Amino acid sequence: MHGTTQILVTLSIALLSGLLLSRLAKKVGLPAVTAYLVAGVLIGPFVLGQFDIGFHAGTNPPERYSILCDLALGFIAFAIGNEFRLAQLKKIGRQATVIGIVQAVFTTLVVDAALIALSFILPEGYLPLPAAIILGAVATATAPAATLMVVRQYKAKGKVTDILLPVVALDDAVGLVVFAISFGVAGAIQHGAVDVISMVVNPLLEVILSIALGALMGLLFTLCEQFFHSRSKRMAISVTFVMLTVAISTLKFDIGGVHIAFSSLLACMMLGTVFCNICDFSEELMDRADRWTVPLLVLFFVISGAELDLSVFSNWVYVVIGLAYIVFRSLGKYFGARFSSKLMNCDESIVKYLGITLLPQAGVALGMASQAFVGFGGEVGTLVQSITLFSVLIYELVGPYLTKVALTKAGDIKTEGKTSVRDEIKLKMQKGE
Repeated sequence: MHGTTQILVTLSIALLSGLLLSRLAKKVGLPAVTAYLVAGVLIGPFVLGQFDIGFHAGTNPPERYSILCDLALGFIAFAIGNEFRLAQLKKIGRQATVIGIVQAVFTTLVVDAALIALSFILPEGYLPLPAAIILGAVATATAPAATLMVVRQYKAKGKVTDILLPVVALDDAVGLVVFAISFGVAGAIQHGAVDVISMVVNPLLEVILSIALGALMGLLFTLCEQFFHSRSKRMAISVTFVMLTVAISTLKFDIGGVHIAFSSLLACMMLGTVFCNICDFSEELMDRADRWTVPLLVLFFVISGAELDLSVFSNWVYVVIGLAYIVFRSLGKYFGARFSSKLMNCDESIVKYLGITLLPQAGVALGMASQAFVGFGGEVGTLVQSITLFSVLIYELVGPYLTKVALTKAGDIKTEGKTSVRDEIKLKMQKGE
């Protein structure tokens, strides 16, 4: 099949399979994001991909479509930036900041302690100490994409939802710093040398530069938006600036001994934050951008499902370590959020259910694992990447459902569900509107 034809056919199969499976998921009460991920697994390299249908390991691997995933994550972060309006931050900003930092650090400590203990229990060499330390840092990351999709699908609204999205956004910023420090500590243990620049300077620079880039792009976006008046062109300028911010965020270079890099998630989140706080029409523009990105987000989750590596189940060591990682990360997230929200005198629904909504894990964690694989290679890098893949497979399939359950019990999701657009149109036709 010709390259362009193959790409278009594969994307069509991905969209159709995700949408059709979401209808089945609705019947059994599962979130649509879970259906998209399962659809990706089914048309991925380990199932239909074996027969050259959908994504397969030869000429059409899921990684080929990484640009779509990068762009989708940019729009997700842009949408989350809308949650940082000053009026909202005055109410929950302090609470979200404390909870975001405390639960992330607490999770790292819990997972580190559990895996370091496990490294002494397992036969020598099965779980090297550097790998245990790095996995503790990977545990901080959550999946803003899955969380946002559940919130949107069920139109969740309430106290837990109000604090959830800012916490998820802060979580990834904290995670980047914690990961870099843990990465440096693990390297010092492995090589016997401490690198202060890689442990402290590089991660802090990445966070600061990403926020500065997003703020600058937000100001430019607001300035350019004023020159366009039609709805279609104003939506187009929104898409343009998200794409441009993602593109600039991919730049990496060295100045002296310092590595300069950006986080597209932080940059696009700051783009949305600055824009929504200084533009009078930001609500309308962001709503239009959300509608434009629906097919893109479906593709993102289907491709993410296709990237899940089922081969990790073939090694019993990965399964044992992976289960330990999942159990203790879940405990860290739940009790870290519970303790910190109690400390901040949050509503009882936040204390009880926020931790459960922080369980999904995907893109950011996989990015950290890839960096560990490149930086360490060999036994440590392979182990970190495999355990992260194992946990993402479990968390992405189960996490969105648990998020839905938690938000429902908290009263943020109403049980009456969504009204069918088709039924609304029929009703209008009958009334002669």
